[in-house]
Amino acid sequence: MTRTTLTPMTPLQQLRAGRTTRRLVQLLAGLTLYGVSMGMLIRAGLGLDPWDVFHFGIASHLPLSFGTVTIIVGAAVLLLWIPLRQMPGLGTIANVIVIGLVTDATLWLLDRPSAMVLRVLLLGGGILLNGLAGALYIGSQFGPGPRDGLMTGLVRRTGRSIRLVRTSIELTVLLIGFALGGVVGVGTVLYAVLIGPTVQLFLPLFTVPIEAPTPRPTEGADAAPADTISGL
Repeated sequence: MTRTTLTPMTPLQQLRAGRTTRRLVQLLAGLTLYGVSMGMLIRAGLGLDPWDVFHFGIASHLPLSFGTVTIIVGAAVLLLWIPLRQMPGLGTIANVIVIGLVTDATLWLLDRPSAMVLRVLLLGGGILLNGLAGALYIGSQFGPGPRDGLMTGLVRRTGRSIRLVRTSIELTVLLIGFALGGVVGVGTVLYAVLIGPTVQLFLPLFTVPIEAPTPRPTEGADAAPADTISGL
Protein backbone atom coordinates (compact mmCIF):
# COMPACT_ATOMS: atom_id res chain seq x y z
CA MET A 1 0.00 0.00 0.00
CA THR A 2 1.23 3.47 -0.92
CA ARG A 3 0.35 6.63 0.96
CA THR A 4 0.04 10.10 -0.48
CA THR A 5 0.28 12.86 2.12
CA LEU A 6 -0.94 16.38 1.43
CA THR A 7 0.53 18.95 3.79
CA PRO A 8 -1.65 21.89 4.93
CA MET A 9 0.11 25.22 4.28
CA THR A 10 -0.55 28.94 4.23
CA PRO A 11 -0.68 30.62 0.79
CA LEU A 12 2.85 32.01 1.29
CA GLN A 13 4.16 28.58 2.22
CA GLN A 14 2.47 27.15 -0.85
CA LEU A 15 4.38 29.54 -3.11
CA ARG A 16 7.66 28.82 -1.34
CA ALA A 17 7.24 25.05 -1.36
CA GLY A 18 9.07 24.56 -4.66
CA ARG A 19 8.12 23.47 -8.19
CA THR A 20 5.77 26.45 -8.31
CA THR A 21 5.44 26.70 -12.11
CA ARG A 22 4.57 23.04 -12.55
CA ARG A 23 2.13 23.16 -9.65
CA LEU A 24 0.37 26.29 -10.96
CA VAL A 25 0.01 24.76 -14.43
CA GLN A 26 -1.30 21.54 -12.91
CA LEU A 27 -3.72 23.45 -10.69
CA LEU A 28 -5.22 25.39 -13.60
CA ALA A 29 -5.34 22.29 -15.81
CA GLY A 30 -7.12 20.36 -13.07
CA LEU A 31 -9.69 23.08 -12.40
CA THR A 32 -10.33 23.54 -16.13
CA LEU A 33 -10.86 19.83 -16.70
CA TYR A 34 -13.06 19.69 -13.60
CA GLY A 35 -15.33 22.35 -15.10
CA VAL A 36 -15.42 20.46 -18.40
CA SER A 37 -16.36 17.25 -16.60
CA MET A 38 -19.18 19.00 -14.75
CA GLY A 39 -20.56 20.25 -18.06
CA MET A 40 -20.37 16.70 -19.47
CA LEU A 41 -22.30 15.27 -16.52
CA ILE A 42 -25.00 17.95 -16.85
CA ARG A 43 -25.41 17.35 -20.59
CA ALA A 44 -25.61 13.58 -20.03
CA GLY A 45 -28.76 14.27 -18.01
CA LEU A 46 -28.54 11.01 -16.06
CA GLY A 47 -27.88 12.40 -12.60
CA LEU A 48 -25.34 14.67 -10.92
CA ASP A 49 -23.14 14.47 -7.86
CA PRO A 50 -24.77 15.75 -4.62
CA TRP A 51 -23.30 19.27 -4.68
CA ASP A 52 -24.21 19.73 -8.35
CA VAL A 53 -27.76 18.51 -7.65
CA PHE A 54 -27.84 21.36 -5.15
CA HIS A 55 -26.38 23.86 -7.64
CA PHE A 56 -28.77 22.73 -10.38
CA GLY A 57 -31.75 23.00 -8.06
CA ILE A 58 -30.87 26.58 -7.13
CA ALA A 59 -30.12 27.55 -10.74
CA SER A 60 -33.53 26.27 -11.86
CA HIS A 61 -35.19 28.93 -9.68
CA LEU A 62 -32.94 31.89 -10.44
CA PRO A 63 -32.09 33.84 -13.60
CA LEU A 64 -28.48 32.75 -13.20
CA SER A 65 -26.31 30.28 -15.06
CA PHE A 66 -25.23 27.02 -13.46
CA GLY A 67 -21.62 28.22 -13.30
CA THR A 68 -22.62 31.48 -11.65
CA VAL A 69 -24.56 29.59 -8.98
CA THR A 70 -21.53 27.34 -8.44
CA ILE A 71 -19.33 30.39 -7.87
CA ILE A 72 -21.81 32.01 -5.46
CA VAL A 73 -22.24 28.80 -3.44
CA GLY A 74 -18.47 28.30 -3.33
CA ALA A 75 -17.99 31.82 -1.99
CA ALA A 76 -20.74 31.28 0.59
CA VAL A 77 -19.13 28.03 1.74
CA LEU A 78 -15.84 29.90 2.16
CA LEU A 79 -17.58 32.19 4.65
CA LEU A 80 -18.31 29.10 6.74
CA TRP A 81 -14.55 28.55 6.99
CA ILE A 82 -14.23 31.61 9.22
CA PRO A 83 -15.73 30.13 12.42
CA LEU A 84 -13.93 26.87 11.63
CA ARG A 85 -10.61 28.79 11.50
CA GLN A 86 -9.74 27.28 8.14
CA MET A 87 -7.07 28.95 5.97
CA PRO A 88 -7.95 29.06 2.26
CA GLY A 89 -5.14 28.44 -0.19
CA LEU A 90 -4.48 29.85 -3.63
CA GLY A 91 -6.13 26.78 -5.10
CA THR A 92 -9.18 27.33 -2.92
CA ILE A 93 -9.85 30.76 -4.40
CA ALA A 94 -9.07 29.59 -7.93
CA ASN A 95 -11.43 26.66 -7.43
CA VAL A 96 -14.35 28.98 -6.68
CA ILE A 97 -13.85 31.06 -9.83
CA VAL A 98 -12.35 28.85 -12.54
CA ILE A 99 -14.65 25.82 -12.28
CA GLY A 100 -17.82 27.88 -12.57
CA LEU A 101 -16.57 29.81 -15.60
CA VAL A 102 -15.37 26.69 -17.41
CA THR A 103 -18.59 24.82 -16.65
CA ASP A 104 -20.64 27.59 -18.27
CA ALA A 105 -18.33 27.61 -21.30
CA THR A 106 -18.66 23.83 -21.64
CA LEU A 107 -22.45 24.00 -21.42
CA TRP A 108 -22.45 26.66 -24.14
CA LEU A 109 -20.31 24.51 -26.45
CA LEU A 110 -21.79 21.08 -25.70
CA ASP A 111 -25.33 19.96 -26.52
CA ARG A 112 -27.12 16.99 -24.96
CA PRO A 113 -26.87 13.94 -27.24
CA SER A 114 -30.14 12.46 -28.43
CA ALA A 115 -28.96 8.85 -28.38
CA MET A 116 -28.92 7.15 -24.97
CA VAL A 117 -25.66 5.34 -25.70
CA LEU A 118 -23.95 8.70 -26.25
CA ARG A 119 -25.40 10.04 -23.00
CA VAL A 120 -24.08 7.00 -21.13
CA LEU A 121 -20.64 7.49 -22.69
CA LEU A 122 -20.77 11.17 -21.75
CA LEU A 123 -21.63 10.21 -18.16
CA GLY A 124 -18.79 7.67 -17.92
CA GLY A 125 -16.31 10.04 -19.51
CA GLY A 126 -17.42 12.84 -17.21
CA ILE A 127 -16.89 10.76 -14.08
CA LEU A 128 -13.46 9.56 -15.25
CA LEU A 129 -12.39 13.09 -16.22
CA ASN A 130 -13.72 14.45 -12.93
CA GLY A 131 -11.56 12.02 -10.97
CA LEU A 132 -8.48 12.86 -13.04
CA ALA A 133 -9.14 16.58 -12.68
CA GLY A 134 -9.60 16.27 -8.93
CA ALA A 135 -6.29 14.44 -8.60
CA LEU A 136 -4.55 17.13 -10.66
CA TYR A 137 -5.69 20.11 -8.60
CA ILE A 138 -5.44 18.33 -5.24
CA GLY A 139 -1.99 17.04 -6.13
CA SER A 140 -0.77 20.54 -6.94
CA GLN A 141 -0.97 21.19 -3.17
CA PHE A 142 -2.42 24.69 -3.36
CA GLY A 143 -5.18 23.98 -0.87
CA PRO A 144 -8.52 22.13 -0.92
CA GLY A 145 -11.67 23.29 -2.63
CA PRO A 146 -14.18 25.20 -0.49
CA ARG A 147 -16.50 22.21 -0.04
CA ASP A 148 -13.70 19.81 0.93
CA GLY A 149 -12.31 22.42 3.30
CA LEU A 150 -15.71 22.71 4.96
CA MET A 151 -15.65 18.96 5.53
CA THR A 152 -12.12 18.85 6.98
CA GLY A 153 -12.85 21.89 9.15
CA LEU A 154 -15.94 20.25 10.61
CA VAL A 155 -14.01 17.01 11.19
CA ARG A 156 -11.33 18.92 13.10
CA ARG A 157 -13.81 20.94 15.16
CA THR A 158 -16.34 18.19 15.96
CA GLY A 159 -14.00 15.24 16.31
CA ARG A 160 -16.33 13.17 14.13
CA SER A 161 -15.11 10.83 11.41
CA ILE A 162 -14.54 12.02 7.84
CA ARG A 163 -17.03 9.41 6.65
CA LEU A 164 -19.80 10.69 8.95
CA VAL A 165 -19.19 14.39 8.26
CA ARG A 166 -18.89 13.99 4.49
CA THR A 167 -21.94 11.75 4.28
CA SER A 168 -23.98 14.18 6.40
CA ILE A 169 -23.00 17.18 4.27
CA GLU A 170 -23.61 15.46 0.94
CA LEU A 171 -26.94 13.92 2.00
CA THR A 172 -28.08 17.37 3.16
CA VAL A 173 -27.21 19.17 -0.08
CA LEU A 174 -28.54 16.24 -2.14
CA LEU A 175 -31.94 16.30 -0.43
CA ILE A 176 -32.22 20.08 -0.63
CA GLY A 177 -31.13 20.07 -4.27
CA PHE A 178 -33.58 17.30 -5.16
CA ALA A 179 -36.41 19.19 -3.46
CA LEU A 180 -35.51 22.24 -5.56
CA GLY A 181 -35.58 20.24 -8.79
CA GLY A 182 -31.99 19.06 -9.10
CA VAL A 183 -31.26 16.11 -11.39
CA VAL A 184 -30.90 12.83 -9.48
CA GLY A 185 -30.48 9.52 -11.29
CA VAL A 186 -28.23 6.59 -12.00
CA GLY A 187 -25.36 9.03 -12.57
CA THR A 188 -25.68 10.20 -8.97
CA VAL A 189 -25.17 6.65 -7.72
CA LEU A 190 -22.35 5.88 -10.15
CA TYR A 191 -20.57 9.09 -9.22
CA ALA A 192 -20.80 8.28 -5.51
CA VAL A 193 -19.42 4.78 -6.08
CA LEU A 194 -16.70 5.56 -8.63
CA ILE A 195 -15.31 9.00 -7.82
CA GLY A 196 -13.37 7.95 -4.71
CA PRO A 197 -11.52 5.04 -6.37
CA THR A 198 -10.88 7.16 -9.48
CA VAL A 199 -9.26 10.01 -7.53
CA GLN A 200 -7.33 7.48 -5.45
CA LEU A 201 -6.02 5.88 -8.64
CA PHE A 202 -4.74 9.12 -10.14
CA LEU A 203 -3.66 11.07 -7.05
CA PRO A 204 -0.31 9.29 -6.42
CA LEU A 205 0.61 9.97 -10.05
CA PHE A 206 -0.01 13.72 -9.85
CA THR A 207 0.90 14.69 -6.29
CA VAL A 208 3.88 17.03 -6.68
CA PRO A 209 6.61 16.47 -4.06
CA ILE A 210 7.23 19.71 -2.18
CA GLU A 211 9.24 21.01 0.75
CA ALA A 212 6.92 20.65 3.72
CA PRO A 213 6.98 23.65 6.09
CA THR A 214 8.54 23.22 9.52
CA PRO A 215 5.80 23.38 12.21
CA ARG A 216 6.04 26.42 14.48
CA PRO A 217 6.38 25.85 18.23
CA THR A 218 2.94 27.43 18.77
CA GLU A 219 1.19 24.96 16.52
CA GLY A 220 -0.74 22.47 18.59
CA ALA A 221 -4.17 20.94 18.79
CA ASP A 222 -5.76 23.56 16.54
CA ALA A 223 -3.38 22.84 13.68
CA ALA A 224 -5.14 20.91 10.94
CA PRO A 225 -3.65 17.47 10.32
CA ALA A 226 -2.17 16.58 6.97
CA ASP A 227 -4.67 15.06 4.56
CA THR A 228 -3.51 11.51 3.91
CA ILE A 229 -4.94 9.42 1.11
CA SER A 230 -4.11 5.74 0.93
CA GLY A 231 -4.00 3.76 -2.30
CA LEU A 232 -3.14 0.25 -3.37
